[in-house]
Parts: sequence; C-alpha cells; structure tokens
Amino acid sequence: MSAVADTMIEIQGGLFMMGSNDHYPEERPAHKVRVGPFRIDRYPVTNREFSRFIRATGYLTAAERPADPRDYPGADPSLLVPSSVVFVQPSHPVDMSNTHNWWHYIAGADWRHPRGPHTGLDGLDDHPVVHLNYADAQAYAAWIGKDLPTEAEWEFAARGGNDSGEFAWGETLTVRGRHQANTWQGEFPWLNLDEDGHRWTSPVGSFAPNGYGLYDMIGNVWEWTSDWYQQHDQIQGKPCCAMDNPRGGERQRSHDPRDRSAVPRRVMKGGSHLCAPNYCRRYRPAARMAQPIDTSTCHLGFRCVER
Repeated sequence: MSAVADTMIEIQGGLFMMGSNDHYPEERPAHKVRVGPFRIDRYPVTNREFSRFIRATGYLTAAERPADPRDYPGADPSLLVPSSVVFVQPSHPVDMSNTHNWWHYIAGADWRHPRGPHTGLDGLDDHPVVHLNYADAQAYAAWIGKDLPTEAEWEFAARGGNDSGEFAWGETLTVRGRHQANTWQGEFPWLNLDEDGHRWTSPVGSFAPNGYGLYDMIGNVWEWTSDWYQQHDQIQGKPCCAMDNPRGGERQRSHDPRDRSAVPRRVMKGGSHLCAPNYCRRYRPAARMAQPIDTSTCHLGFRCVER
C-alpha cells in the first residue's frame, strides 16, 4: 500500500437525494442534487503521500507556524505558538456541554506529531494525514494537480450507490455484529471499548469499501470539502428541480476578528473515530459539520478529486 492515494475511482455522477430529514437540523431538508462525472481518491491522503509533498516543496503547515497576533487580537499568547487541536480522553464522565473537557490546543502537535510533541509517525505511514487546515489541504491538492471535492460530490461518492440507506452500507450501524467503519464504541468521551479494533486512526482500507470501491468515506477521519458552510434550507433550489453540484454559500465575514464564531467555515464530511452513538451520530453520508478554515485537528483529513 505504498501509493494508495494515487488510485482514483471513476464516478459517473447522477441524481440523488442529498441530506436527511431524520437526524441533525443542519442536514435538512433532503433535496435533489445532480452531480456530473468525476474521479475521487480511493483512500484519504495518507502520511506517506503527504510526506512526499513536503519533501518536494518544503511546505510548512499552519500548525507548524506561529499564528499572526494581528489575526487574533486579545488572544492568549500561549495559544499563538505552533499548535493544533488534539483529543485528550478524560478518565471519567464529564460535562458534555463543554467540549474543552476533551479538546485541547497542544503546542507542538502537527501532522508529524499527531498526538502531541512527544509522538511521531512510526507505524502510521498508511494512516490518514491529520492536523491540516483548509489551506494545507488545498496546497497538497494543487501540487498533485487535483482539487477538493464539493460537498455534493463527496456525499454522492460516500453513498456508494445506496441512496436510501441510513448508512453507506445499509440500515444498521453494524452488519452481522461487525463494525463497518472506525468509530467510537462506548460512552464518549471517557470510555472507548475499542470493539472495532482501533482506538485512534486506522490504516486506510482497514474496513470494507462502499459500493463504488471507496474506503474510509465514513469514520476514521472527517474530510474537508470545498463548500463554504451554509444551511441546506438556504442553498436548496426550487422544489421541482434538482440543483447541479451546488457549491454551498459564500464566505461569511466578520468585522470583529475577536469573534471566533464568525471565522469562515467550510463543510467537513464523514465523521471520525470519535463519533459515538451517545454524542455524534455523524457516521452517515448525509452528516455534515462546519469547520473553521484556520483550524486543524487530530481527526480531520481529506481526499482529492479530478473533474
């Protein structure tokens, strides 16, 4: 598996129902969308593949650079050093309304040090690369002559031809008792039963592919898309008609750079190894979340497309 990210799958495109009326508000309403043909990476981009990009270009990711204080007026200087967001598992139940109980900015965390400065990539060559913000993912895609998928392209591909199923593989989270993706089993965030065999990320291709032959579209790591985040009910077309590969909304701007809630956000898709039934049931093709474009985490990666 030395060049997995070089393998792409041809997707013919077509008409499908994007979103869901049955789960989180941001997925509603389900609406008709048409996408044209495209090619998409069979796997998420791995540490091995991203390393080639770094060696060829000398690129430095955002997490490896100190933040510009002008972009974050009034910020704690300790948060402006090279750092990224890392999941730190509590040892006991915590207040679920406060995500700082498990998410921490850790100085020295980056794609080479996924769990913090004292960790490395030994044994992780074929795991998805993480700790990349949107510009980092874009930079890799441009270097390799590809692009990032739209949300519609990503969701169409993730469904694998199963447009009506709750999950990419059917109607139940497990199939004959076997887990179909790298997700969280147990009580998030403090009790992980590891029933799927993976506590953190897993090597790409560890679970069965979907109907299009794509791996890890669900679970393992979230994936960047190129769409600006907007509610579905603000971007859908006329009820009678399918939209053609919608590109989300426009970049949302703020006149107050101290307002983190107004940092522009793109759509990320697919859920991750931290998605759990008691907290984040986003291990479904329709699921979506808004991710600040300047923020990298230990559970967010990407894959590329060609059109």
